[in-house]
Amino acid sequence: MLTLRSGESSLVVAPEHGAGLTGWMVGRTSLLRRALPQAAIGGDPHAMACFPLLPYGNRLANGHFRWLGIDYHLKRNFGDHPHTIHGIGWQRAWSVAEAGPASVILTLDHQPDESWPFAFRAEVAYSLTRAALTVTIQLTSHHIAPAPAGIGLHPYFPKANDPSLGFNAAGVWDNGPDSLPAAHGHPPAAWSHTQARPIAQSRLDNCFTGWDGTADIHAGPASLRIEASDIFRHVQVFTPSWADFFCVEPISHVPDAINRPDLPEDQAMHILEPDQTLSGTIRLCPAS
Repeated sequence: MLTLRSGESSLVVAPEHGAGLTGWMVGRTSLLRRALPQAAIGGDPHAMACFPLLPYGNRLANGHFRWLGIDYHLKRNFGDHPHTIHGIGWQRAWSVAEAGPASVILTLDHQPDESWPFAFRAEVAYSLTRAALTVTIQLTSHHIAPAPAGIGLHPYFPKANDPSLGFNAAGVWDNGPDSLPAAHGHPPAAWSHTQARPIAQSRLDNCFTGWDGTADIHAGPASLRIEASDIFRHVQVFTPSWADFFCVEPISHVPDAINRPDLPEDQAMHILEPDQTLSGTIRLCPAS
């Protein structure tokens, strides 16, 4: 593990555990949830504070999809859950390409296997300043033909300080009983976050579409703003009642997009030609 520092801000990066973060502190305040012991000891990615999503985010229905006339069946990666989830980067060891006192660049070279059939090279860069944590994610396809790709970030925020969440989005997917998107429409009043809504009032695991790329978390000393580049057109919001965390996940496509050929282009996965790169940047800015 590596510790980055800038002023009162410190970040612990775990290349060996999915290029994830085990914590981010500004002074004595945790801006991400503190990773559970099993993250550091056992490498359990579910216990991390944050990790990158690639080459797809959220759920892929039953680990199955058809691409260019070929059916692919992926290895399950979420216990006995029928869907594969969050891609593969979060469950692999990454290499350190560059490291300094306040920044690090991690790389992952993937060859086709039972978890994902297309070769790629991924890079995640973390840069810490007094003003922000900047995360840049990129994926370059090394498949011999066009291949699907998606990127995102999965941060866990603490529910301490009675947080509320505000953001603007044009639409939202309601899920079916299988936890996959079933119907798309305008956010109902109970799901609208145009005015910041207390997390305690939310019960969401839904993808909001047409996101403007900014979100504000109001949580006393742990308040921050999320700023995402245009590639992250959507945001997955997860507010489980049973947990001491919630998630606000910038993502480049909607869940299970690869199995939905009728999606509008802005909700679909990107298609990369050989050696083409998909990249985006997310800034997490503590309130001053």
